[in-house]
Amino acid sequence: MHTAVPPRRLIAALAGAGCLVLPLIATVPQASAADVPQAAAASGAMAVAPYEYLGWGNPQKPTDVMAATGVKWFTLAFILSDGGCNPKWDGSRALTGGSDESAIESIRGAGGDVVVSVGGWSGNKLGEKCSSASALAGAYQKVINAYHLKALDIDIEDTEFSNATVRQRVVSALKIVKSNNPGIVTYVTMGTTPNGPDAIGKDLIKKGAAAGLANDGWTIMPFDFGSHSGSMGSATVSALEGLKAAVKSAYSYSDDTAYRHIGVSSMNGKTDESDETVTTGDFQTMLGYAKQHHIARFTFWAVNRDRQCSGGGSAGDSCSGVGQSPYAFTKIVSQYAG
Repeated sequence: MHTAVPPRRLIAALAGAGCLVLPLIATVPQASAADVPQAAAASGAMAVAPYEYLGWGNPQKPTDVMAATGVKWFTLAFILSDGGCNPKWDGSRALTGGSDESAIESIRGAGGDVVVSVGGWSGNKLGEKCSSASALAGAYQKVINAYHLKALDIDIEDTEFSNATVRQRVVSALKIVKSNNPGIVTYVTMGTTPNGPDAIGKDLIKKGAAAGLANDGWTIMPFDFGSHSGSMGSATVSALEGLKAAVKSAYSYSDDTAYRHIGVSSMNGKTDESDETVTTGDFQTMLGYAKQHHIARFTFWAVNRDRQCSGGGSAGDSCSGVGQSPYAFTKIVSQYAG
């Protein structure tokens, strides 16, 4: 689907058509000692890793963003299926040997690191193309091994989200990943209503709890609501409270522990809903909430859009559609310390 303002939920490139369908992975490759990430907490610099999509919207050099804002981590999007149970960037670019790996090396060379995001709205989803939890875990493991990742984000949307069998496959695969990669941080990112996850989202969280998945951050995307009341900041707080309640109920957590296992991934500026404009003031509201409750993750879609449109143009893939200084939104999230 094409929209005037393609948000994360709509812009993962439809790629991979014509690729050879690879055999499904039968077993889960174990990480070697060199591949196992060091233990990492879902807090601090990792928790504020803003999304950047290097295949979309005239992306800025990550090292330039780091120098301008102080942000150290990025969530890089998106890993998709190449048509089979095999992960590639946008379903077409190899994990290693290309511009994506070079970008990761440059971020690490400047003292930062990355979360890699799997999924998005469009394209072939690994959760659907891999026929079992072990095969899906094997696909995730390829990504982890390629970059010795400390953190992985599963952005579960559209048909991958709506299919109960696939939802179960995703949480079961993440349970395997957790077992095979001690210390790895996992995030699961999904859409939301202004009152928190819908019935499907709640089911996903319940499936995670039932599977024994110790997920570090259940993260909502509080935009593209369809309708809402009040500011986008207040709608986000309402959605986060609904998320906290769902996570608390599913896992039998205390309030404090539940807050520490939720996250928000907002959108900056105008979304593709006419009644939605997320301002820097809304981000300040979110920052206050994050600091008060020590949530697991405070990020947004996307660095690509964190600049004013030239000539006062409308929002799009490379600008926010609101008056702002360069990186105004990134500078707000970078203030969060977990």
